[in-house]
Amino acid sequence: MATPKSLDGLLTKSEAYLKPNQVKQIIAAFEFGDLAHAGQTRKAGGAYIWHPVAVAEILAEIQLDHESLIAAILHDVIEDTPYTKKDIIDRFGEKVADIIDGVTKLGKLAFDNPQEAQAESFRKMMLAMSRDIRVILIKLADRLHNMRTLGVMRPDKQRRIARETLDIYAPIAARLGINSFRTELEDLGFKAMYPRRYAALEKAIKKARGNRKEIVEQISDALNVRLVQEGYEARVLGREKHLYSLYKKMRQKKLTFVEVLDIFAFRIIVPNVDDCYRALGLAHSLYKPLPGKIKDYIAIPKANGYQSLHTLLFGPFGVHIEVQIRTDAMHEVSEHGIAAHWHYKLNNKGATHPHAVDERAQEWVRNLLEIQQSAGNSLDFLENVKIDLFPDVTYVFTPQGDIVTLPRNATAVDFAYAVHTNLGHACVGCRIDRQLMPLRTPLESGQTVEIIKSKEIQPNPNWLNFVTTAKARSQIRSFLKNQHDQSAEELGQKLLTKALVPHNLSYDQVREKNLIALIEQLHLDNWSQLLTDIGLGRRMAGLVAKQIADSIQPRDTTNSSATGQQTLPAAHKSHHHPLAISGTEGLVVNYAQCCHPIPGDKIIGFMSSGKGLVIHRQECKNVRHYQNQPDKWLDVEWSLDSEQLFSVDVQVEVKNQRGTLAMVASEIANTKTDIQRVRSEDKDETYSVMHFVLSVRNREHLEDLLRHLRRIPAIEKAFRIESH
Repeated sequence: MATPKSLDGLLTKSEAYLKPNQVKQIIAAFEFGDLAHAGQTRKAGGAYIWHPVAVAEILAEIQLDHESLIAAILHDVIEDTPYTKKDIIDRFGEKVADIIDGVTKLGKLAFDNPQEAQAESFRKMMLAMSRDIRVILIKLADRLHNMRTLGVMRPDKQRRIARETLDIYAPIAARLGINSFRTELEDLGFKAMYPRRYAALEKAIKKARGNRKEIVEQISDALNVRLVQEGYEARVLGREKHLYSLYKKMRQKKLTFVEVLDIFAFRIIVPNVDDCYRALGLAHSLYKPLPGKIKDYIAIPKANGYQSLHTLLFGPFGVHIEVQIRTDAMHEVSEHGIAAHWHYKLNNKGATHPHAVDERAQEWVRNLLEIQQSAGNSLDFLENVKIDLFPDVTYVFTPQGDIVTLPRNATAVDFAYAVHTNLGHACVGCRIDRQLMPLRTPLESGQTVEIIKSKEIQPNPNWLNFVTTAKARSQIRSFLKNQHDQSAEELGQKLLTKALVPHNLSYDQVREKNLIALIEQLHLDNWSQLLTDIGLGRRMAGLVAKQIADSIQPRDTTNSSATGQQTLPAAHKSHHHPLAISGTEGLVVNYAQCCHPIPGDKIIGFMSSGKGLVIHRQECKNVRHYQNQPDKWLDVEWSLDSEQLFSVDVQVEVKNQRGTLAMVASEIANTKTDIQRVRSEDKDETYSVMHFVLSVRNREHLEDLLRHLRRIPAIEKAFRIESH
């Protein structure tokens, strides 16, 4: 058992702002935690209980409420001891128990790999955070103490934990505005990931610190004197950038150490907002500002609620001076972010600042919930959260003047999804500052963005190549997946309808029967899932039709094969009506890249597991590779009402003459044909070959195109590439 004397640090900090009865509950939590963790030790040495006590002390430094401190002391009890959530509820209440449960990992579930387990635990924690944001504050403090004691781990484990800290936990701390956590997490992560770089940079800073001291004092005194002369109550603080911040700036801007240190940073703390702007004017009267380097984060706060005025000045000796001007309340928020909400709540100050921060944090959490709901799995969710933790932001306006905060390089599609998911799904174009622009145009701060929408449009898979926000990416993927599943279900119904014909059954007859037993036998949830599996080629329609027929009208099994499976005839020998293909079936009907079938070609279908139906030309050389799988082939034909465009390969052999490519392209355009891709290669000095991938409606369209091309004198041959 540990001794209460070791609680001195936590008790001293908590007694400074908590009520006596709340401090007593913290002591009771320690006694219970000490009992629960009895006999457990840390790799760093000492009784295990001192780790959760240290976590609670970190939270007491930012003056979190007593429930958070109790939950911090007990945060490993459910996971690492025999005690349950009910035991916590009985002793400390449901709120504390819910917070602890949110921090607890998913240790009792089996996962295929550690990455999946970690991602699922992270998803669980984020969902718990949506109910009580204190969950993530405890997790951040837990990670901070673990990073402080990381040295006892193996080097490879140190690097893994450090990478995770830099990729996830430090950015989350930044997103919630807890700068004090972020800077220490970043520096400790940097030290573990790159110990030599850290040591070299630390040594260089210590050496440079003495040389800079005189300049820092001179600038600080000048600012102080000017503010006092004008009658302002202000504090001027010199600040030193932390190591990881300097390292990132050197890497991103390709600066030398000397160039990075050529910027001197100061903070001016004043009583109220009006004084912030007056102090900015005084600073500008003392040192000249650099054009375009003033940022007003008071009028337009950062996404995490941060507020300050920033300016960059020409200082003495040719140095640059970076000045941040803020109020005391803003300074509290800049250091402790969302945690300041509880500090102000406890002190009954009723300030609006921390509540605004809380609202922004809750807005971010709501956004995470949307991402979670549309993410395919936990790994996707974790990657999307990483994408969303951007340090650099862009502020743009809606036509109504509302501000939308987006990451740097966000596009109009990201903007549309940020406003509303349905607007994102329906966007067809955009106006940026009243000018029509492509949807993929990167946005810049201060622009006004208007989205042009259409009920006929749907999300384009190509958007995934340029969107930057996690919300846009996850919503597009979710829509495409749902569309894919719906298309697969529709195709599955067509295939099953066709496969039921030899059994003298119609699809409507089958749906009227109660086939729950068959669905359960196939380990499926419902009928739609069965049709989707058929449409995606995971189950053969013929075999499912036989199973349905057997369940509806049991038959003598002596005529069946030894395996109990029906031997299906090869598709091209089928006497049943072929399946009609129109080109509008969606993502589950694919057109083989090897032969590029188009309407008018004789075609055949191959069921590929996971992809769905793949359409080939009957003469395609790859067809014979699948002759040993006749049960996967289907009779298919083109629908008469097909209006889609299809890809086709065309080769053009030409004499090398000036302007030949332009003539060919012009003739292609005259036949209302689109060029998808073109590649040209010289065979010799007089002769070249052009390879085109074109969009055509059917064979008739293609033949008309080839006739037009062959009329050009410079063209010796123009023909379709049959298969490759």
